[in-house]
Amino acid sequence: MQTLYVSEQNCYICLQKEILVVKRGEVTQAQVQLPLLEQILIFGSSQVTTQVVRACLLRDIPIAYLSRMGYCYGRILPISRGYRQLSRYQQQLSAMEKLVTAREIIKSKIKNSRVLLQRQKKKTASANLERVLESLNYLAEQTASADSCERLMGIEGAGAAQYFSAFGECLSNENFIFLGRSRRPPGNQVNAMLSFGYQVLWNHLLALIEIQGLDPYYGCLHQGHDGHPALASDLIEEFRSPLIDSLVMWLINRNIFDVGADFEFIKGGCYLNNSGRKKFLQAFLQRMTEEVQTEDGTKQPKWDLLTQQVRAFKQFVYNPAHHYRPYRIH
Repeated sequence: MQTLYVSEQNCYICLQKEILVVKRGEVTQAQVQLPLLEQILIFGSSQVTTQVVRACLLRDIPIAYLSRMGYCYGRILPISRGYRQLSRYQQQLSAMEKLVTAREIIKSKIKNSRVLLQRQKKKTASANLERVLESLNYLAEQTASADSCERLMGIEGAGAAQYFSAFGECLSNENFIFLGRSRRPPGNQVNAMLSFGYQVLWNHLLALIEIQGLDPYYGCLHQGHDGHPALASDLIEEFRSPLIDSLVMWLINRNIFDVGADFEFIKGGCYLNNSGRKKFLQAFLQRMTEEVQTEDGTKQPKWDLLTQQVRAFKQFVYNPAHHYRPYRIH
C-alpha cells in the first residue's frame, strides 16, 4: 500500500479509470493505482476533483489537508469511520492501566533518545554529551514512580530538554546550527525539518489507527481535548528518535540539504520550501522501506513497525492484562 504525497503547489489531482493522476499544468507529476493507495497527504494549495474524493470515500482512503509547513488542517473520511467498535473498550481502560502504559511510552521515548545520542559518541565526544546520557538514564528510571500523567509529562519535558541540548553537537555540517527545540513556529532549519518530519509521521500513525478501528481520540498519555487525536500523539513518542531525528541527523551530516535553498522564512518561522519538502519526503520514503531486525531475528521494513505497534495497542485494548510494549532501539 502507498501514500500519495502532493507537496508541489497548484497541482490538480484527477481520476482516470482506476489511476489517480497528479498534474501541474500540462505536466504529469505522479500516477498511482487507486487499489494500491492507503492515504493522500496534500501540502498547501492543490485541487482534488469530486470524482477523486468520491472514489477515496468508497474505498476507505483518507485524504489529509496540510499546510505547506506540515500542520494538519483536517481529513476527509467516510461515514463508516465515525463508528468505532473499539471506542467503548478504550474508554473502559482504568486510570491505572492508562498510567502504566503512559509510563512505558515515556520511558521508551527517553531510552530511544539516549540510544541515538550514544551512537554518536565516537564521532562527538564531549563532557556535555556524557552528562546528557547520564541524565536521560536517570529520567527514564524516574518514570516508574510517576503517579500521574502530569508528572510523566514533566519528566518527558525534562528529558526532551536534555536530549536536544546535545542534539546539535551531533550535527557535523557547520551551516546548520541547533541550540534547542522550537516548534511554533520552528526557529531555524533544523527545527523546521524536525517539525515537518513529526507531522508526516503523525499522519501515518493516525491513518493506521483508524484502519485498525481504534478511536484516535482516546489515548493513555495525551488528552483528546479540542478534537485532538490523542492516541496518535501517544504512539508517535516511541518513534520520534528512531525514525525522524535520526533521519534529520543523516540528511544534515550528508550535506543533502542546503541551508538556504531548501528553506523559507515566513512570519518569524523557518519552514521547508518546495525543494526541501520534496527532498525530505523522498528520503523519508526510502528510509521507511529499509529493513530492521526484529526480536525473533526476522527482518521487516520500518513501515511494518508502525503497523505492528498499532496492532499491539489494539491487543492491549481488548485485553489490558496483555501490557503494551513500546518500540525500543538498542
